[in-house]
Amino acid sequence: MAAAGLEWLLCLGCSRWAWKRLAYVGAYDSAAWPQATAEELEPASRVCRVVLAVYQDDLANPTYAPAGGYRMDSSGVVKRVPYDQIPDGRCPPYLIYVDREHKEVVLAVRGLNLVRDSDYKVLLDNRLGQQMFDGGFVHHGLLRAATWLLNREADTLLDLWLELGSEYKLVFAGHSLGSGIAALMTIIVVNHRDQFGGIPRSQIRCYAIAPARCMSLNLAVKYADVINSVILQANLSQDDFLPRTPTPLEYIFGSIVCLPCFLCLVCMRDTFIPEKRKLKDPRRLYAPGRIYHIVERKFCRCVRYPPEVRTAIPVDGRFEHIVLSCSTTSDHAIVWIEREAQKALDLLKDTEPKTAPPEQKMSRKLSLEQEHKNALERAVTLYVPQAVVAATGDHSEVTGAAPSQGQEGATSSNGSKSSCRTNWDELVDKLFTRNESGNLDLKKDMNTVDG
Repeated sequence: MAAAGLEWLLCLGCSRWAWKRLAYVGAYDSAAWPQATAEELEPASRVCRVVLAVYQDDLANPTYAPAGGYRMDSSGVVKRVPYDQIPDGRCPPYLIYVDREHKEVVLAVRGLNLVRDSDYKVLLDNRLGQQMFDGGFVHHGLLRAATWLLNREADTLLDLWLELGSEYKLVFAGHSLGSGIAALMTIIVVNHRDQFGGIPRSQIRCYAIAPARCMSLNLAVKYADVINSVILQANLSQDDFLPRTPTPLEYIFGSIVCLPCFLCLVCMRDTFIPEKRKLKDPRRLYAPGRIYHIVERKFCRCVRYPPEVRTAIPVDGRFEHIVLSCSTTSDHAIVWIEREAQKALDLLKDTEPKTAPPEQKMSRKLSLEQEHKNALERAVTLYVPQAVVAATGDHSEVTGAAPSQGQEGATSSNGSKSSCRTNWDELVDKLFTRNESGNLDLKKDMNTVDG
């Protein structure tokens, strides 16, 4: 009798776990988040098209075009670099584009190519806790790719920004594998703005489309004012699997032949890991920055609803649930993300006033800044390793590290360039010192506030 009772108890426990997992909808994670405005969402759909343009050899005669076309000026494409022009496959193909209408200089990086060994080399170049950076941990291979790309193109970006004027923004964008490279490039540039003519932090932006988990939680929250992640949930319950699974990328794509089976095993393992333990693991990587969640499905509903976009800077419960579904990868496609983001944007433009009063825009800006400060304080309250608290003053300058000083080849505050070429590998190394044990420590002066 006792054995039969234990069997029934085990069956009930397993049934309850299976029901909670199978009935869990990705939209639950963002159910309490406020809705994004059209002004916030507009760059996301536009940047998706720039990333899609990396796949095209000729924008005037594209082999594929999203609904409504790319809406890009082909004369604004400064440089397109395909695989055969990248030595040793150091990073995926990328594009540099000047958007004169919106006053942006954009560097866009494409996502993982499943038939390219070089992309896998970038992806697999990592071990848990291998790469410490800026007081946290990041993906080693993606950081190396980001540093290589800055060594190659930083001068081009700086020349364009100085030529076009300080009112232009510097935008880094990427999809999937490229999103991690773009996010880490953003962190490097934010920490070394003196190498970009003293560009204000508020003029730097990153849009990570279907982002990979590439940085620890303290960094994901710290740079949420400049990095924005866009995640889609268009299927019945599942949304993009990549920002959800904490399993290292090298394991995920190493098991691509049976990805659903692998995710199921990861789901079962994570069920027994307490939330506090996850938060206190400094090596655990997360999706970067502020999250924009595009939702258009509801539980037990077969029809699509008009997409709504929710946004927040979550700390605990940051897309930790792996949702089991037969469609684990379809919401990862940038083609779908661009389409749904544009659809959501059109709906927001129809419902919002044509011209919002200046007071409303200022109120929303202050609200975003306050959300970031609250998230930083929440991270400290939850004892997230190396979490920082926002200082008082200009919010656009306070949460990042101060520009490096005393470096040869630095750009002066008036925007004039030195004749020396910036070595970004050296600048990345200068974020650290070695202690007596030979371990890397973040320099204390890198956590100071800009004057």
